Amino acid sequence: MAAFPAARICPLAISSSAERKRLQSRCNAMVSFDETSTSRRFLMQNAAVSALALLNPNCGLMLLPARAEEKAKDDEGLVGALQSLFDPNEKTKSGKVLPKAYLKSVREVVKTLRESLEEDTKDMAKFRRTADAAKESIREYLSSWRGQKEESYAMLEKAIRSLASFYSKAGPSAPLPEEVKTEILSNLTTAEDSL
Repeated sequence: MAAFPAARICPLAISSSAERKRLQSRCNAMVSFDETSTSRRFLMQNAAVSALALLNPNCGLMLLPARAEEKAKDDEGLVGALQSLFDPNEKTKSGKVLPKAYLKSVREVVKTLRESLEEDTKDMAKFRRTADAAKESIREYLSSWRGQKEESYAMLEKAIRSLASFYSKAGPSAPLPEEVKTEILSNLTTAEDSL
């Protein structure tokens, strides 16, 4: 008579030795055959493992916490994306929560003013186009956001005032000196970094 080892049929780890011996005798009694084909052996082993997995209450629950965490992350991503789409405020790099329209307006002023200052003054038509775009974005910004208490507003206002004071003294067609340009560009960089 051939008997199969109990470990192959009953793979559960059992703590007490008495319980282990009892299950081994059951498993050996169930599978004791004179001539057993390979497919029957395979079938019996898989059936025993499946039955024991069904009887073990902790087997299926081990994966549930991981699946719950994955689902929570997916929901947070989707909900967060929808919320940020409809939320009128945006959290900046510095951690402040500011209106999206304000941030867009500040970025537009910084971009157009920087382009205007870095433009070559020899090509007068192109220079006028960039200067006019900067002037329009500055007007829109000041009319919409006058009196803000943000550092970005103060730095932009400082840059605009220094540009306006130079042109009021030197005239509208005077070339901008390098020291004034660098001062304005540093104020623009500070305003952009404070967002």
